[in-house]
Amino acid sequence: MADFPTTPAAVEARWLEAKLRDAGLLGDAHITDISWVAIGTGQVGDTARFTIRYDRDGAGPATVAAKFASSDPTSRGTAAMFGLYRKEVSFYRELAPHIDTRTPRTYAGEVSEDGSDFVLLFEDLGPCQGGNQLAGCTIEEARHGVMQAAALHAPTYFNPVYTQAAWPQGVEGIGVRMAELYPKAQAIFRERYDGLLEPELMQVCEDLNALIAPYYLREPREVSITHGDFRLDNMLFDVCGGTDPVAIVDWQTTVPDCPLKDIGYLLGCGIGSALRRPYEDELLGLYCAEMNRRGVPFTREGIWDRYRVGALHGVATAVFSAAFVVRTERGDANFLSMARNSCELCLDHDSIGALRHVLEIA
Repeated sequence: MADFPTTPAAVEARWLEAKLRDAGLLGDAHITDISWVAIGTGQVGDTARFTIRYDRDGAGPATVAAKFASSDPTSRGTAAMFGLYRKEVSFYRELAPHIDTRTPRTYAGEVSEDGSDFVLLFEDLGPCQGGNQLAGCTIEEARHGVMQAAALHAPTYFNPVYTQAAWPQGVEGIGVRMAELYPKAQAIFRERYDGLLEPELMQVCEDLNALIAPYYLREPREVSITHGDFRLDNMLFDVCGGTDPVAIVDWQTTVPDCPLKDIGYLLGCGIGSALRRPYEDELLGLYCAEMNRRGVPFTREGIWDRYRVGALHGVATAVFSAAFVVRTERGDANFLSMARNSCELCLDHDSIGALRHVLEIA
């Protein structure tokens, strides 16, 4: 049994006091009352906002946020199998303090020995506007997202302190396991979205399924720490009432990989084709300029083929997630949106052809 609260209802004033005091936020004051409400739309973890009252006014933060393992057994089991909870806690402990990417300040982070339970206690970034995969975003929000990606990728680019650390590595044999499970996921995805996803886009999913083992087992030519799920639902805009334009959350899929995976994912399944097509070149140029400013000499031409392959990550994520996380009405719509937008980018730029070329060279 975990020695920390594993659900919002299990959080007690004594535990919360200790963590806020350790973070230097409380002094000798005491909490007299706490209440909570669920927030966010995550399907792999449950997040809540706590309102706190103290024995003296202004003694500590009025609200904090906390994240826990999913209450759904399917999502929880998938997360534990792939080490997602342990990875997110480790990100906030080991990397977040050393990069410029805006993330919530963390007051506590604990994970159970078997990786099936965890708790993260954060600063409350509200008032803010949660990104919405289904609603899309503005070009200014997309620009902020691209610049946040560079703030993650540049300081970790071929940096063994981070890319070779133990915590971001995948579970041993993860690539083989993903390749074994993927055809089942594609079968579920095909049945669920038959008639909803256009035939030419479903064919992209089928083509990737046919190449899935070498896709998952290939070694990237260049490595940074990547977010792995870099899309609008994992971004908060105008955080803390507009103090910062954006913050990035949900770091459960962080892994050393090609940085263009995050960019292909954001511009594909993230912002959608209607915004991507007129602004694609500008956003790729902005990413390269920000990487250069941070000391990594990227060019638009140099990243192009890796960007094309990176877009397939959106296809793979949509297909796999549809099968192996809890099913909800919003989730069904979300995964369809992710797949459609990613497959459109892949068709626009022949991502399957780019992948085949990479696999022939490897």
